[in-house]
Amino acid sequence: MYYPWHLYTMALLYVLAGINHFIKPKIYLRIMPNYLPNHKLLVVLSGIMEILLGVALCFPQTKNISILLIIGMLTVFLSVHFFMLTNKKASSGLPKWLLVLRIAIQFLLMYWAYSYLKL
Repeated sequence: MYYPWHLYTMALLYVLAGINHFIKPKIYLRIMPNYLPNHKLLVVLSGIMEILLGVALCFPQTKNISILLIIGMLTVFLSVHFFMLTNKKASSGLPKWLLVLRIAIQFLLMYWAYSYLKL
């Protein structure tokens, strides 16, 4: 089955984001909330999940479950974005408006994924 190019764009986005967890892990380690254990393991696991879910978007047998898991993953990632908003070190000097925008973008990404459940 052929999907629209923008679904493949979304898949590529998640694959590249996942790969980035291995190329630049320090970025992700810095933004991990203090209350979460074993930050290195969580960064690795989230990178692996993003890669697997991005690839799974491209196949009819796994597309819908991948979409639901992406929405769940993005929901979990909201805790990181709120932590960045409330923690000066985690915010990396980014302005508050940009940190708030990142939270809004999470919801847009969820909607984008959800829109493909109908295909």
